Amino acid sequence: MLSRPSTISDEAIAHAVATHWLPEIADISYLPWGFGAHHWRAIGGGTTLFVTLDQLEPRHTATSLEAAYAGAAALAVSGLDVVCAPLPARSGRFTVDVGAGALSVTPWLEGRSPAEAEAREPRHAREVVLALAALHRAPPPDGLRSWTPQVGPEFADELRVRTAEPWTSGPLAEQARVALAAHDDAIKRWTDRYLELAEKAFSRRDSWVPTHGEPHNGNQVITARGLRLVDWESLALAPPERDYADLLDAADLLLPDPMMVELFALDWRLSEIVEYARWFAAPHTGTDDDHTAMEGLYEELAGGAK
Repeated sequence: MLSRPSTISDEAIAHAVATHWLPEIADISYLPWGFGAHHWRAIGGGTTLFVTLDQLEPRHTATSLEAAYAGAAALAVSGLDVVCAPLPARSGRFTVDVGAGALSVTPWLEGRSPAEAEAREPRHAREVVLALAALHRAPPPDGLRSWTPQVGPEFADELRVRTAEPWTSGPLAEQARVALAAHDDAIKRWTDRYLELAEKAFSRRDSWVPTHGEPHNGNQVITARGLRLVDWESLALAPPERDYADLLDAADLLLPDPMMVELFALDWRLSEIVEYARWFAAPHTGTDDDHTAMEGLYEELAGGAK
């Protein structure tokens, strides 16, 4: 996120990291990176950590987030070098409740994330495909959650009701409401098709595999030791196509099921619409994050017309 969280200070984050992971904190600095979680860099005793504050609802419970990060750690221990896994706290758990969310840490990676154009280059895409193939072959970690649909059959009708009256929750609320209301028929159509495809996926549940969920370029880090994947909070059992959304140009290495590809394109779109609808129906002040969210909403609504 571009903006610091309003519910917890840098000092409180430093205290939590010192209590649970790294006793001597010499520096804590907020990182305006990514979108969805908040991040810091913590330095102390010759060690640098990447610190993440995740919000739980609606994507997770405390149990499911802990299982995702514990699962990533188990995959790393099993020999999957592509996994940059969270580090356990002194308690042995991988997440710590700090009131404002769940805190976790991973080692600091020296490297860089590829730009979108670089990530689409065949050589790099093949490297990602091979890394994901290894992940998909791995035995599922104990306690790993299974993918479930992001919305139910009532979603489109409920959203239509919610957008029938003006929103007054912030400076971008009405703009978001109008955009959502203008696409209510499309959202209904997407939802119906999504749930139809989800039923097909569930009928093949015995073939589901561990999936990262969001292996896009922003969650890839090119290091001196090769490619690493970060941000494992979406780790779940699912059809392998869940990880293929940005990799279809590398089709010579893939044999994706077109229906499952469509399912997870809709999964992403509808989950984003859910999040942005919630975002702008809630109080907001027009921050840089709010404007980024508005751009994201427009992108997802327009994406269905392609």
